[in-house]
Formats: sequence, C-alpha cells, structure tokens
Amino acid sequence: MEYVTRCGDEVPKLGVGTWQMDSATAEGAVSTALELGYRHVDTAQAYENEDGVGRAIADAAVDRGEVFLTTKVFPTNRSVSDIVASTEESVDQLGVDHVDLLLIHWPHPLADLETVMQGLNAAREQGLTRHIGVSNFGTDRLDAAREYSDAPIFTNQVLFHPWWPQRELLSYCQQNDIVLTGYSPLANGGAIDDDLLWDLGEQFGKTGPQVALRWATQHDSVMTIPMSTSREHLAENIDIFDFMLTRAEHDRVTRPSYLKTGIAMFKGGL
Repeated sequence: MEYVTRCGDEVPKLGVGTWQMDSATAEGAVSTALELGYRHVDTAQAYENEDGVGRAIADAAVDRGEVFLTTKVFPTNRSVSDIVASTEESVDQLGVDHVDLLLIHWPHPLADLETVMQGLNAAREQGLTRHIGVSNFGTDRLDAAREYSDAPIFTNQVLFHPWWPQRELLSYCQQNDIVLTGYSPLANGGAIDDDLLWDLGEQFGKTGPQVALRWATQHDSVMTIPMSTSREHLAENIDIFDFMLTRAEHDRVTRPSYLKTGIAMFKGGL
C-alpha cells in the first residue's frame, strides 16, 4: 500500500467506496474489503448505508483506530446547528464516537459557504470528526472554503479518471497541500473494456482496471475510492502497488474526453 500524508495522518491511497450500495450490501463489501487489507472506507448520508458500514467495521478483526473512515453531510444541512446535528446522527448510525474525515457532499446553490464551513469546523471542535473537507468543489469555491475554515481542508473529493483528469484542480490541490480524492476511478465501468489499459496491463500481468487505478494512485496527493461488491474485484483493486507506469505510459493513459466522461456518467446513473 502507498499513502498520502496530510495533517499529520498517513491515509491509504486506495480505499473502498460504497456509493449505490444498500446497507446490507455495503456491510458485506466493507467486511470483505477489511479482510483483504483495506483500511480506508468511504460512505455518505446520501448513500443511506452508514449503519451497514458501521456494522462491518465493528465486526471486523481490525481495530477501529486502523480504519480511516469518511462520511459526507447532505448539503441541505445549511446551518451550523443542522450540520452538527446531522453529523451526530451519522456518528450514531456508524456506531463510532467520531469519523476521521467529514465532508460537505456537494455545493448547495442556496447555502452560505461561510456558514457551511463554520458548521464543519464546529463538528470538528466537538470531536465528531478529526478532519474536514469538501466534495465536488471547483477551484474558486475551494479557495473560498479555505478562507472561511479555521481547520485545514483535508481533501476535495471529485470525479477523477483517465478521461476526466482534473488537471487544473489537481494542480491547485497539490500547490495548496490538499488531497484530491478521486471517485469513480474506473469511469463507472467505462474503463473496464478500454483496449489501451489492457494492452499496458499485459506487460505487468495486470488487468485494464488495475492500470486505471495505478494511473490514479501514481499522482502526487491523490487517493481513490473504487467501489465493488465482488471479493474478486476488491482483491484485484488493491493489488496495484507492485508495478509502476513510466511517465510515457502514464501520459498515454491520460486522455481527456467530454464524450467518454459523459457516456460513463450516463451509464452510471449520475
């Protein structure tokens, strides 16, 4: 495993995502992932599976302190008190006394960003989370969030895959010591049948999806959270740290495409 370091914490560059999983499915996926060696788990209030994720962590033969746990607050919580109360509900659902990272899930057009950041900071000050961050923020909004927050912004969680490499945003994050957490690193399945990825993987004895995940994790200050319910795919996803793409190979994988990204988002139901 490789790690990113932020705010004094080392966090695994690859975690398990739980989007589109019900509670029972998320419980099974996270249980399997922890058994396979994952120590980074991502959920959200919007996924409605925090209770299942919490059961998996509680039942695992892994100390809670070894698992970096992220959840995300509904953006409809727009006041400080609502954000704190909502976080308390998440912590209760998860069956933990705190999460490691708390994000606002996406910008709300009617929310005052300064108030939102105050809410996240208040949750941190009350011990409900160790770190705070944002999700689906562009550079301008991320810059404003940094200004409004007393605590460091740990991460910005955004769409990130070879056809949507987020170059400007990634550069901003790297320059300002913010981790970029990439979701949908396999482009909602669009990367599974990509010929270039499979051709590159052949020389390493790896699959095309493994190449896509390695592409993501070889970036500085990037971690990623692929989701899978299959033991085989969960094992495959974490088995990517024994090879390296060359700079030329890495550049070949990077192929920005609005068309492919749009198709992948449509298929994924976003």
